This record gives sequence, C-alpha cells and structure tokens, in this order.
Amino acid sequence: MSLDSLPSFPPLLKSRPVALGTGSFKAAMDACKQGDARAGDFFWSEAQDVLDITMVLEPEVSAGRSLQMLFAAMVAFADSFGAIGPPEVGIFYRWPNVMLINAAQVGVARVGMPRCDAGDVPAWMAVGLDVRIQPDPRSPEPGYNLLNTSLWDEGAGEVDRTMLVESFARHFLTWINTWTEEGFKPVHEAWLGRAIGHKEVLDIQWQGKKYKGMFLSIDEEGNLLLQRKAETLSLPVMAIVERS
Repeated sequence: MSLDSLPSFPPLLKSRPVALGTGSFKAAMDACKQGDARAGDFFWSEAQDVLDITMVLEPEVSAGRSLQMLFAAMVAFADSFGAIGPPEVGIFYRWPNVMLINAAQVGVARVGMPRCDAGDVPAWMAVGLDVRIQPDPRSPEPGYNLLNTSLWDEGAGEVDRTMLVESFARHFLTWINTWTEEGFKPVHEAWLGRAIGHKEVLDIQWQGKKYKGMFLSIDEEGNLLLQRKAETLSLPVMAIVERS
C-alpha cells in the first residue's frame, strides 16, 4: 500500500483529516466544543509514524457508563491489529488506558467530554488512540528503552497508518454494535482477557497515592477493583477524562 494513500471509511463515518502538527484528539475536542463535530466524525492525523485517531460519539447513557467506550476502543484496536498484523504479536492492556506489546508501551487510549456530573448524559465524547507505528527518531537505538516500543520494533513493519485506520474504523463500529445489542459484558470480558495483572497482586500509583491489592476486575464504569484484605477498593477511571 502506498504511504500516501488515504484511508476509506464505512458509510457511517465521516473522514476528518488532521494536518501534521495538530493531534487528532485536540482537533476533535476543539471541534466538539465549537459545535463543529457530530457522532461518527473520525479525526485522523496525516502523520505516518503514528496512529493518531479520534472518533466522536454522542452517548445516550450517563457520563460514567459512557466510559465503557474507552475499553471498547482498546478491544477494537487489538482486534484490528490482529486482523492485519503478524499473528505472533499480541496487544495487551494495563489499566486504565495503556496498550502493550511484550510488556512495553506501544500506545494509549484517550477520552474526553464536556464538564458534567457522572450521572449526566454528556452531549458528546471523544475517544482516541495514539499508537507508535515506527520508532521515534529521537529515541535511543531499538532495545535500549525496554519500557516503550513501536509496531515496527515488534516485527510489524509491513503495517502502515492507512491500514490501521481502516481496520480500526471497521472493528470499532463492530464493537459499538455489540455493545449496543449486548451491553458491556462482551467488552468487559475481552478487555480483561488481555489485561496485565488480572487476578494478581498489583502495586499501583493513582492520583498521587500508592495502592496494593489483588486486581479483581473492572466495574461497569471501568473503575479498577482492588481487593485489600477485607475491603474492595475502587480506583476511578474518570480521573483520566479530559474535559472541554
């Protein structure tokens, strides 16, 4: 596939290309705030070395429950990459929004919405992904930094931005449809199946505090449930939501 080829989208989505130098998430958030975006608008960066995409949704559920789309997007990315990448390269997750290959971070998911209470229905929300396709030229030689990686470093050098955009768009729509018909359960199960540390004792720092406990699950809003002796602690995923 040509590196300068433009992605094509399913009829339900509207292509919103974003010029180099402007991130898709910021572009989507700004457009939503200005009333210049609608559900199905798919913002994608013209950069080739990263997958920088954001989709606009108009939830019909509370802000808390709408955060389920963050996890649906991560599940959709794993499926979309699995459909076009090497079969031996798997995507895993670290709560709440980090995507990993071989225990190294390859990308993150992002979510934004207008300021509202958790029980209110937001007028819109933006769900985005930032995934490194090629090594950052500013980084040391491959293998030096074991905490971060790229698809290229992990043997997926044949996968390009346009392939990823098209594959993710299809798979995300499929997962949204599954969520609409069956609720959060299928997303929940698929996400936990790739979650690092599930059913293990975790040491985690969250909102400036350190916590340790057994990673039981995530709840209906995506909050992390930690078992600590006789109590179950809930860490709020809402803390990563960007507001506009």
